[in-house]
Amino acid sequence: MNYFAYPTAARRYAAARPYFHPRVIQKIKTRLEIHKPVRRALDVACGTGQSTRALKEIAKNIVGIDSAQEMLSEALSEANIHYLQASAEALPFPHRWFDLITVSMAFHWFERSSFLAEASRVLKPGKWLVLYNHGYLGQMQENPTFAEWNRNTFLQRFPTTEQVIQHSQHPLTTEELRPFHLNLLERQMYTYSVTLTPEALADYLLTLSSVIATIEKGSAHVDDVYEWLLGHLYPLFKGETGTFEFGGYIEYLQKDS
Repeated sequence: MNYFAYPTAARRYAAARPYFHPRVIQKIKTRLEIHKPVRRALDVACGTGQSTRALKEIAKNIVGIDSAQEMLSEALSEANIHYLQASAEALPFPHRWFDLITVSMAFHWFERSSFLAEASRVLKPGKWLVLYNHGYLGQMQENPTFAEWNRNTFLQRFPTTEQVIQHSQHPLTTEELRPFHLNLLERQMYTYSVTLTPEALADYLLTLSSVIATIEKGSAHVDDVYEWLLGHLYPLFKGETGTFEFGGYIEYLQKDS
């Protein structure tokens, strides 16, 4: 199932996903010592283009690809950014074309070997493939019991998708990367806090793949899920807003020279 190949899901995604990507791009810029923008960058599984737009800080010419045209339809057009419908496992680009490839919150959806082979093929020698993930950690600073609700109520109704679980259980290894001439040089963790209203948090939760699966399969209507979320969230908030922890990791993979 392509969880994001639904116009309604794409619209929710475009409206409610936090624009955290510049935070990560700054970390990438520092770690890779990018003092001037690279010539060409590719953003794979770009979704609605948030991760693609953030690359303007470190790249001159940017291509964002996604397999779901519904997501691309929500992407905003900007100078020096080109969007294309394409699969991560069959990149429609010449050999050794890109200076940088990024993947935001999507590697767990790919057929790993096929994508790594393609990424290595279109990446210039000595250049970088950067994989990064992001999500809310299910914790509210003002109310420790929120974590219990997230674990025992929300995740029970909307369990984490199997692809995400399998990916977390099988991290990249040197042996897996060796056939593709890629080396994992660092895995960098990051966290930050976001202030949200109950409504904003509910909107965000509606963009999670586990919730999308329930809604788009017809098991529940989006309005009913939204009301269910608010009914649980309002009592958990101590004020008009709450402070939530978000975070993830950045993996830096370099192609052999």
